[in-house]
Amino acid sequence: MTETQKLRLGLPKGSLEESTVALFAKAGYNISLSSRGYRPYIDDPEIEIRLIRPQEMSRYVAQGFLDCGITGKDWVAENGLSVEVLCDLKYNKATALPARWVLAVPEDSPIKCVKDLQGKRIATEPVNLVKAWLKKHGVEAEVEFSWGATEVKVPELVDAIVDITETGSSLRANKLRIVDTLMESYPQFICNQTVYESPRWNKKVKSITMLLAAALEARDKVGLKMNVPRAKLDVIINELPALRRPTISSLADDAWVALETILDEKIVRDLIPQLKAHGAEGIIEYPLNKVVY
Repeated sequence: MTETQKLRLGLPKGSLEESTVALFAKAGYNISLSSRGYRPYIDDPEIEIRLIRPQEMSRYVAQGFLDCGITGKDWVAENGLSVEVLCDLKYNKATALPARWVLAVPEDSPIKCVKDLQGKRIATEPVNLVKAWLKKHGVEAEVEFSWGATEVKVPELVDAIVDITETGSSLRANKLRIVDTLMESYPQFICNQTVYESPRWNKKVKSITMLLAAALEARDKVGLKMNVPRAKLDVIINELPALRRPTISSLADDAWVALETILDEKIVRDLIPQLKAHGAEGIIEYPLNKVVY
């Protein structure tokens, strides 16, 4: 990469696309997508976006066609190429749960554990990942690549499948039973090793990493500020399970102070009535985009 080039950033095309764009927006990067385009606009003149299938992302980053990108930990492992992992990003398509690659069989299948796969036939997309898992357990089985709709292949075409799931609902709907979990996977922000070692671009990718992590930290938190009677300050502070000690500021009226803190959103609805009962006034709850430690 020359000093005049932009940082070529790959974003995952497909199921993670929408949630990834939303994450970048919270991190401060506005991305405009086109229904037919693979080069979205981003409001950072140093970055150029490409939409790439996550299955291919680590290959293009390792080979230098992309400088960095977001893809699943599973596809980094499947491709087995050398890239710099900048951070894990704990988000997914529908939930904050990791995606899981699971071994699944029909509900009435005699397969109860990995050893029961000896001599069986398995359909999956990450063939290398499954072969490595079988080898670790000393099991020999035939593993075939599946282009999709893997659930419909058992029991007529294969004995078992290894498929990805967040909640398991799709597998249950197809009357499949999960036997074991091979891997849990979150998206990872990865970088080409040469780019990572570049003085100019190392600083840039580390800045993006920090902002993405900060956006995720803020996901389930809110800010809370209020005016508090000085005489009740200790009582109210004890009610606050704060991320850090709250910020306390003096007001024109010495009998009152302003208090501001960060809290988990899920506790605030029960906490606000308690704070009000202790004399807090002017209570304001506000959303957060980023929390940087």
